[in-house]
Amino acid sequence: MLSPLVATFRTPDLRKKIFYVLGILVLYRLGTTMPSPGVNFKEIDRCVEAASRGDSGQIYSLINMFSGGALLQLSVFAIGIMPYITASIIVQLLTVVIPRFEQLRKEGQSGQNKMTQYTRYLTLALAVLQSTGIVALAASGNLLPSTGPDCNSQDIISDRSIFGLVIIIMVMTAGAMLVMWFGELITERGVGNGMSLMIFAGIVARLPSEGRNILNSSGGLRFGLVCVAILIILIAVVFIEQGMRRIPVQYAKRMVGRKMYGGSSTYMPIKVNTAGVIPVIFASSLLYIPQLILQLTNQNSTEVAGWQVWMQDNLINPSSVFHIVTYFLLIVFFTYFYVAVTFNPEERADDMKRYGGFIPGIRPGRPTAEYLGYVLNRITLPGSLYLGIISILPNLFMDIGSGSAANIPFGGTALLIIVAVGLDTIKQVNSQLMQRKYEGFLK
Repeated sequence: MLSPLVATFRTPDLRKKIFYVLGILVLYRLGTTMPSPGVNFKEIDRCVEAASRGDSGQIYSLINMFSGGALLQLSVFAIGIMPYITASIIVQLLTVVIPRFEQLRKEGQSGQNKMTQYTRYLTLALAVLQSTGIVALAASGNLLPSTGPDCNSQDIISDRSIFGLVIIIMVMTAGAMLVMWFGELITERGVGNGMSLMIFAGIVARLPSEGRNILNSSGGLRFGLVCVAILIILIAVVFIEQGMRRIPVQYAKRMVGRKMYGGSSTYMPIKVNTAGVIPVIFASSLLYIPQLILQLTNQNSTEVAGWQVWMQDNLINPSSVFHIVTYFLLIVFFTYFYVAVTFNPEERADDMKRYGGFIPGIRPGRPTAEYLGYVLNRITLPGSLYLGIISILPNLFMDIGSGSAANIPFGGTALLIIVAVGLDTIKQVNSQLMQRKYEGFLK
């Protein structure tokens, strides 16, 4: 393991790319700790520390994870990379609905550049909406609940004038666009996917503090058990993330001018987890809607209705059976939905037929598309169950460490992102090493 690592840093251009990525990640982490103007940073620290000891730490857990803990601190990069991720998912899904986007996707690099421009515009709009919502909740005292005499959530924003709030919104929006630019720079000039690496850095940066919280609240024995459980889950996640179904593909020989092409044998890889962490993001975002409705309805009311109590006990409480079952079923549904949107068996069958490829024992054309759809449906089932089980594990063990073990850095989504980004980055470094006749990380 050390020899390829030494070879990586001995390669001048690869070493330059790695230090370039590390430099941008350092700037990103500095921005997550820099408070926005007009924010009482000391009061926020007290409220965050008090809220992390209870279930209120689940509020905005998904966006707070992607921002590396910057959301609840209202820093310059408070909303982080979340607007760009949402915009990318929306544009990708619109390629199925809007024929114009489907045409751009087939135009190659020029069409991809146009779709990237649309994604940037949508990112700007979403950044304005998200920053406005977060600042409005913070100004009204609903972002972080008052959990005792040490925390007054009404005082986290010192300047509540229209001008002061607009300044905070503009700073957060500019921070989101700057984070998007950082991610694009890493993708173009560095190693790995920029957006994924920044999410990875944000999650890893919170691991020591969350581990210390579990150690202080539960003791060394439970902390050791949590570490062993995380190690077992990581091994299982790596094993399944690397799993794939290889469909053999044979290409017939054909004459092009005076040259003979084809006649080779290859395979079409279909991963067990084809959808990645997108279904988990969709399900988490959808389950946050009841939390938002409850916050808006309780803002100006003193009495709690029966339906609000039911939502709090069943949909919002992460340890309730109804919440866990609903979360699991939503992940399974969105896994099938996203795979159906991103993987088109008929299009893959047409591409194979166009280039003279066929699956041994399967006729080209419609029979090939039906076979690919059959294989995809069967392999998506274990992938969806795997995503659901990994994601609900923190909810099942809420009582370990007084709820601290369910903190987001140790949650299923965080482990999925850490493993996926780590494997993808290692593969990219390995491919660049192989180009220089080095022995890479993966054998």
